[in-house]
Amino acid sequence: MASLSKGMKKTRRGVFGRIADIFAASEIDDDTWDDIEALLLQADVGVPVTMGLVNTMRSRVSRQGIKRQADLIEALKEELLALLVEPTPLNLSGRDLSVVLIAGVNGSGKTTSIGKMAYRMRLNNRKVILAAGDTFRAAAIDQLKLWGERAEVPVIAGMPNSDPAAVVYDAISAARARNAEVLIVDTAGRLHSNFNLMAELVKVRDVLRKVIPDAPHESLLVLDGTTGQNALTQAKKFQEAIDITGVIVTKLDSSAKGGMLFAIQKELGLPVHYIGIGESMYDLVFFNPAAFVDSLFENDDEDE
Repeated sequence: MASLSKGMKKTRRGVFGRIADIFAASEIDDDTWDDIEALLLQADVGVPVTMGLVNTMRSRVSRQGIKRQADLIEALKEELLALLVEPTPLNLSGRDLSVVLIAGVNGSGKTTSIGKMAYRMRLNNRKVILAAGDTFRAAAIDQLKLWGERAEVPVIAGMPNSDPAAVVYDAISAARARNAEVLIVDTAGRLHSNFNLMAELVKVRDVLRKVIPDAPHESLLVLDGTTGQNALTQAKKFQEAIDITGVIVTKLDSSAKGGMLFAIQKELGLPVHYIGIGESMYDLVFFNPAAFVDSLFENDDEDE
């Protein structure tokens, strides 16, 4: 399993480590704050969050007379942590069958995340079934089946190009027949701007609600951590369509744009439940805000 510190190395080296170096300067002046602002924007923290954060830090440093690098970093960590929300546990208990609907654009790591989620749940003795609701690409069905084999959980699938809503209906029946506790529904990757595909996603959601009135119990959006601010636009459109309840951010180990998590929570108010920090089955981890912020400033010598 990749440690969180290793997984966030690119973001740390690209941005937050450089901020720490700036704080080591002998004097904190206007140029210092301009440089920090530029670095935060580079990390895709976003304009509103960056401006608010820099203004808060400038005021705090002036008011408290903070000068030492360690104290400056600690103050920044506290302000960053204040931007994040501790995610509540997923709403997957208290009923016979809980349903998780997974959505996202093409290439976001959606199917991979489903396999890793299912694996985590199986290790926690949850009986899980996967529904191959992405029927547009035969490769997508095969990919989910492969992840099902790796996670050792069954996959309910139809033929390529079959009606996704029908597959989901069959998956609910199978889950009930097998006394499964959790059904995770994959959906076709789609651009948030494609009206027809977004409408189909709504149809899948409506079929779930028709069979299980309060389903889906979680609607999670998978966002590619390398896309930065574009992820916010995606998230807003998906949220409007199917009432997204939370987010999974993938590929953070491949990106220096880890600051997008602050923008997601500040601007969208959506909890981040999982983050992807590597390629192994273990490298989809629960999002821990304090550990995440710490990982942005840890000494890289500890990673070796």
